[in-house]
Amino acid sequence: MESLNFTLPGQSVRQIDKPAVLAGVVSSGNLEVLIESAELAGACQVQIRTSAQGFAEIWSAVLEDFASRYDLANLRISVNDGGATPAVVSLRLDQAMENFIGVAP
Repeated sequence: MESLNFTLPGQSVRQIDKPAVLAGVVSSGNLEVLIESAELAGACQVQIRTSAQGFAEIWSAVLEDFASRYDLANLRISVNDGGATPAVVSLRLDQAMENFIGVAP
């Protein structure tokens, strides 16, 4: 298992006070994403636990793309990965955010 941590700069300092949401399920080729509010001075923290080692650059690229589509701020995102492809990761992140904020980007 590899554990990766990323801090994404916030797009604003607004706080979304909503219950945490979970999207997906950990299994072979899939992953789960948990999004929750957290006071992080506007930043967004992402913790990834993955069975696929050596893909930090790809995770970073997927997260940068994700952040460009949403007004992220004061969020803690936890990802438990079972070897998902970047497309599946992006899909699960979008699903979790849509559930969290109630709308698509």
